[in-house]
Amino acid sequence: MNRRKFIKTGCIACTSIGFLSTMIQSCTTVKYSTGTLNDNGILIDVKDYETKHGVRNYVIVRHDDLQFPICVYKIDEHKYSALLMRCTHQGAELQVAGDQLTCPAHGSEFDKWGKVTQSPAAENLRSFPVSITGDKLFIDLRKQV
Repeated sequence: MNRRKFIKTGCIACTSIGFLSTMIQSCTTVKYSTGTLNDNGILIDVKDYETKHGVRNYVIVRHDDLQFPICVYKIDEHKYSALLMRCTHQGAELQVAGDQLTCPAHGSEFDKWGKVTQSPAAENLRSFPVSITGDKLFIDLRKQV
């Protein structure tokens, strides 16, 4: 095989792998929850993380009274990470893909803890404490972690 054919074949293979990876991630059903908003925060069901085949990594909480949604990652049975889906660079709404949140405006990226992993954003995301009571998660909107 000559050099040109090798490079062409290699580029096609790499592109295909990236495309398939994106397709597999996008097939996962995103769970949205409106929750119950009160003066102190918002309640969602722990059952929102259950699927026919296991457990979801995250749930997106959308409510009419919230300016931006909140992504709540399930870390383990007793630990969750609740992040405001507003980019700290210029305020665009973030998109979730697996364990990262990405800004469609300028490409900033954040991990499931809200830490910046890719600039131009320089500040971490706003995060909220989460507590568990029975079968409910309480996201305390009064405080920031």
